[in-house]
Amino acid sequence: MRDSPGKTALVTGASAGLGRDLAELFAGDGHHLVIVARNEQKLQDLAAQLRERHGVTVDVIVQDLAAADASTRIFDRLQGKTIDYLVNNAGFGSHGPFAESDISSQLEMLQVNIAALTHLTRLFLPAMLKRSSGRILNLASVAAYLPGPLMAVYYATKAYVLSFSEALANELAGSGVTVTALCPGPTKTEFQTRAGIGESPLFKGKVMDSMTAARIGYNAMMRGRRVVVTGFSNKLSVLGMRFIPRRAASAIARKLNDSR
Repeated sequence: MRDSPGKTALVTGASAGLGRDLAELFAGDGHHLVIVARNEQKLQDLAAQLRERHGVTVDVIVQDLAAADASTRIFDRLQGKTIDYLVNNAGFGSHGPFAESDISSQLEMLQVNIAALTHLTRLFLPAMLKRSSGRILNLASVAAYLPGPLMAVYYATKAYVLSFSEALANELAGSGVTVTALCPGPTKTEFQTRAGIGESPLFKGKVMDSMTAARIGYNAMMRGRRVVVTGFSNKLSVLGMRFIPRRAASAIARKLNDSR
């Protein structure tokens, strides 16, 4: 089921990967866009393509969500504009033992993956509730379902996103506003390169393409589903995690994350 065209979606992390594909899906259904990321050239190129292909309005906001005031800056820029869809897609990971990690990068990850997502949701949600209409899509991960040695902070951030999204969805039941957590497994995006896990067992063999994962999340959001896991094998993995001890789950995750 699709909403009527002409609404406006705010998509963070829209310059590449799932964010870019989600922006394409919104535009393809006739929705206008506000796209946010750090890379201005990529955003401008995407905006031009979407305007030409789909005839929609696309506003560009160049903003690094690692900045503490990023969410407020975005919200202030959009005063007077109705945001019907909020897509908290921006996020990143890093690989390696926590004790050897760059703490500034770990803290930036918490800011982008958790704080900015939470803050943007809090800023845009009241207007949605006032209209009794709106949809929020938060990017979680199958990583949310288990501890992740060698990617400890990243896995923990995704556990937060999933828990937060499910709790908020319960709070908003019957309000006309829905919250969906998208939980993809390994997906072909720029994520693995930035995280340094391109050679890990997670990305060996068949990996879902970004557009397929984005479409699954987009359709789930439009249906008002609370949680969606992409792919049959990922669904089986998530189900299996419920029946094994957390210590064993940690060992499995470490083996999958080990790029040696």
